[in-house]
Parts: sequence; C-alpha cells; structure tokens
Amino acid sequence: MTQQETTARAPGGAVATDQAFQVETHGIDPIPDEERHGGARDLFWLWFGSNLTFTYVINGALAVAFGLSFWQATGVVVIGGLAFFAISAAGLSGVRTGTATLVISRAPFGVRGNWPAGMLNWVVSIGYTILNTVVGTLALEAFFADLGWAFGHTGRALALLITLALTFLVALWGHATVQLAERWIAYVLAVGFAALLVFLLPGADTAGAAVHPGASGWSLAFVVMLAGPFSYVPMPADYTRYLPRTTSLRSLTWYGALGGFVSSVALGVAGVAAATQTDMTDAVAGTEKLLPGWFQPLFLALVLGGSVTNSIVTLYSSSLNLQVLGVPWSRSKAIIISAAVTAAGSLCALFLTDFTSSLLSFLSLLIIVFAPWGGVFLADMVMRRCHYDAPALHAGPDSAYWYRSGYHPAGMTALLAGMVFAALTCDSELWTGPLVAPLGGADLTLLGSVVSALVYWTLARRTVAPHTGPS
Repeated sequence: MTQQETTARAPGGAVATDQAFQVETHGIDPIPDEERHGGARDLFWLWFGSNLTFTYVINGALAVAFGLSFWQATGVVVIGGLAFFAISAAGLSGVRTGTATLVISRAPFGVRGNWPAGMLNWVVSIGYTILNTVVGTLALEAFFADLGWAFGHTGRALALLITLALTFLVALWGHATVQLAERWIAYVLAVGFAALLVFLLPGADTAGAAVHPGASGWSLAFVVMLAGPFSYVPMPADYTRYLPRTTSLRSLTWYGALGGFVSSVALGVAGVAAATQTDMTDAVAGTEKLLPGWFQPLFLALVLGGSVTNSIVTLYSSSLNLQVLGVPWSRSKAIIISAAVTAAGSLCALFLTDFTSSLLSFLSLLIIVFAPWGGVFLADMVMRRCHYDAPALHAGPDSAYWYRSGYHPAGMTALLAGMVFAALTCDSELWTGPLVAPLGGADLTLLGSVVSALVYWTLARRTVAPHTGPS
C-alpha cells in the first residue's frame, strides 16, 4: 500500500473519526467497519443540495433553444433526472469496499489502465469547479452592484475570493462537513428556488404547437440534460464509503436518486419555462428580467449558493482523485493543489474573456471519453454485483486487478471501442464526427457508453465474476 492508503489515525494512536468541522484524516484508504456511520437518507441531501445549481436552469433553456416545445423539453428534463438512479446505485460499490470510485475502477481497467481516465477526470472536475466558481463570482459581483457597491476589478476579485473561500473551507474539512453543509445550504436554496419556480411557471408558453426539432435538436437536448448526471459517475462511492455495510441497495438508490432527480428536474423545468418567455442567451440576465425587482438580489444569492454547493462536491472528489493518481500527500494536503488550479483557472476565466467559452467547449468534448468510461465501469459493477476484492484494489503487481502489466485488455478494448463510436457521432464546437451529417445531425455521443458496455460484457463475461471471499 502507498502512504496515503494506510489506515489513518489521529494523534495519540486513536482511530480517526469522521466529524464535522474537523479535518478528515481518511483519503482513499478503506474505511474500517468501526468507523462506518450514517444512513442512506444522508444521500438525499447530498445529491439534492449539490444539484441545486443554476446549471440546470441553463440546460433547460438550451433544450428550448434546440427547437423543443415546453412539453418536449420538460420530457427531456425528466428523463435526464432519471439517470440519477444509475448514479446513486453505483454508490453501493463504496459501501462494499469502503473506498473511492476511482480506486474501484481499477477492477475493470487495471491498476495502470485506470490512470489515464483518472487524470482526465481530475481535469474535468477542476474544469467544472472553475465554471461554477466563475458563475458564483459573477453573481456575487452583481449582488454587490445591486447594493450600490461598485468596486470594478477589485470587486470582482473580492467576489472571487469569497466564493473560493466558501468552497475550499468546506471541502478541506472533508466528508462529514461536506454532508452537513450540503444539507443546511439545501434548506435555504430549496425555499429560494421554489419561489423562482412560482415566478417563472405561470408565464410559460405551455400551449405552443408541437414542433419537430429533428434528430439534431432531440439528440443535443438529451446530451445536455444527461451530461450533468453522467458527470457524477466517477464520484458516488466517494460519498458512500462511510456508510455501514448493512446499507441496502434499494434504500441507497432511492434516497440518492430522489435527491438528484427533484433538484435537477425542478431547475431544468424553470429553465424551460424561462426560455419560452425571453432570450436566455445570457441565462442569468434573462431569468432576472422575469423576476420582481425585490427578488432579484435574492436570485443572485441563489446562483452563488448553487455554484458553491456543486463546487464543494467536485473539489472534494478531486482531492481523492489526486491520491488515486499517486500524489503522496494526505487528502487535506492534496486538495490544496486542486484549489490552487481552480483559483488560477477562475482568474483567467474572469479576466480573459475568451477563456470560459474555450474551457466549456473543451469539457463538452471530453464526453467522448467519459461516456464510454462510465459504460465500462457500470457494466463491470453489474457483472461483479458490487463484490470486489477490496484489499486487491490497493495492491500493486500482486493484485488480482493487475491483469497484464497493469492493464485489463477487455476494459481497455471496450473503452477504445466506445470512444471511437462517440468520436464518430459527436457534434461539438471543437469536433464534428463524420457520421453526424449522415445521421441527420444527430449527436449520439452518449451511446458510446452503451457500445463500451456491450463490448466489455462480450469480452469479459467468462472471466469477470463477483468476488466470493471477504471484501
């Protein structure tokens, strides 16, 4: 085992505990049974709070921009929310092994084969943390302006500092503080976003005639709505690894899925409703126009709060990710790297006008990798029924998951097949696959997950099976 994978202990030799407002000492090392605690209900607030983010309002508005009517776009939003059932169910792997998702993914890809996707996942998590930080910073800057505090670049820098501090402190403290913060912030945000729905829904154009957006409009809408839940595939075990082994799959799946479903669907529908009434090219400004004057400052506070809740989750997982990549530091030290990169990226995004759009285009392109990666991981999880050789996940060349020189041929082949399919059918600003035009403009990138899952099952069905020994 590496240094960060040994059992963490507090000063004096006592076993460390997972307590709010104390720095979590565990990283990707397996959580001992005596330190397991909590219940499946905790997952509702985690996924509910972290998805109360303005991003879903933007996604709902985009579905209308792609040519869908109110009810068509709402249907896509609901289907996208249902994806959280798969994400939440994947958390059972954390209950069984007591470790992070990107450690568990060594099983389908091999210890070394897992590294490239782990690196890309860290890039993606930091990228989205930057985007959320920028949105929160701009909302806080606008809030200052509404109060008559016009500071120019100084005000923007101050808003960035506050947004980063709110995110970093919670993520630094660790798992218990993240859980607590998501719950209490969710209480406040839920009331505010419920009011937002009350203001937006009555004016929505729900009686518009049925439209025919074509293959391009439908596929792009599904890609946008499913990309949000799919981006969590490398994370669910990070937040279930402290749960007792007796936690059932059914309760774990339902509580987590309902949390993500309710918040993402509610805000997605809000975006759809707003887009039928006004121009949402600038989603924050467009939504603000539809609100009464007294509520507009509160709306900006909601945007800030939603950005922070999502960034907390992604920043925390990024610190575990760095340990998976071999950074020989504790989780609380590794997170400093992620925070520093987030701060630098946010500065570029806020003061170099073309950086944000370029970053967003780059992140959208990476679904070519992560849709197939998720397909292989989820297929492997189902084939193993979430029964892994937990110690072997942390071992080296002697590991059962070392396969051939650290690579699992079936996993790597399936990943490559899914990536090829996704690249051929991707329609993004940076790359348009050669099959997009023959398919009528349809973007089938997400089906790369299905292709990779089927290829993996075909290649590994005789060798991959549930681990029968102790986990």
